[in-house]
Amino acid sequence: MSEKAHILIVEDEPTSRTMLSGYFESEGYLITEAETGAEMRRAFAAGKIDLIMLDIHLPDEDGLTLLKDTRRISDVGIIMVTGKSDDIDRIVALEMEADDYVTKPFNPRELLARAKNVIRRVRAARHNNTEHRVVQFANWRLDLDQRMLIDMDDEPVHLTRGEFELLSALTSHKGQVLTRDNLLDHLDHRQFDPSDRTVDVLIARLRKKIEHDPKVPSLIVTVHGVGYVFTGGARAA
Repeated sequence: MSEKAHILIVEDEPTSRTMLSGYFESEGYLITEAETGAEMRRAFAAGKIDLIMLDIHLPDEDGLTLLKDTRRISDVGIIMVTGKSDDIDRIVALEMEADDYVTKPFNPRELLARAKNVIRRVRAARHNNTEHRVVQFANWRLDLDQRMLIDMDDEPVHLTRGEFELLSALTSHKGQVLTRDNLLDHLDHRQFDPSDRTVDVLIARLRKKIEHDPKVPSLIVTVHGVGYVFTGGARAA
């Protein structure tokens, strides 16, 4: 791998967390640790993660809830790593689209092999997304080469330059929370100051064009105090 894969280890037991972190760091991976669900959410929002190793039992949130919430917005790799060997939990986790489920005690080399397989899948999907130039979400197609938004009836919907650039940035970072400054960086030929509200205006205009109910958006969601996240199920066509 040309770039270190980034693994987020979510484990409240210090010894297990330290062991996992040390082992995967020694194998050449970039590691971020989280002890609670809240820490996991912050770490996931802060940067590109290739794989989450997620314990079911955490002090503040249930791991299955975290799995469900993450899957709603991202195709990131997720391996449940837990002391619970309950078949019901395993089945539920896999039904909720966990990539794998490993119970303690486990062989680190086996977990490494499983992690490599998941990361390979995640990176291949991301690569395919960059290779294709049409992004589909909900009932829409965004043609990145023609700079056009097309509805389910194959009718083009007019986007201003700023609206297109913003929607393109959001769809290409599906599941990642982007701050207003992040989004402003994707708008060409603009001068702005820290109080600039251009992003909010463009978001409101985009919602009127693509959301079923702009007042209750489901594609471009506000993350209060941070920015916006695109949760529209974007995939390369």
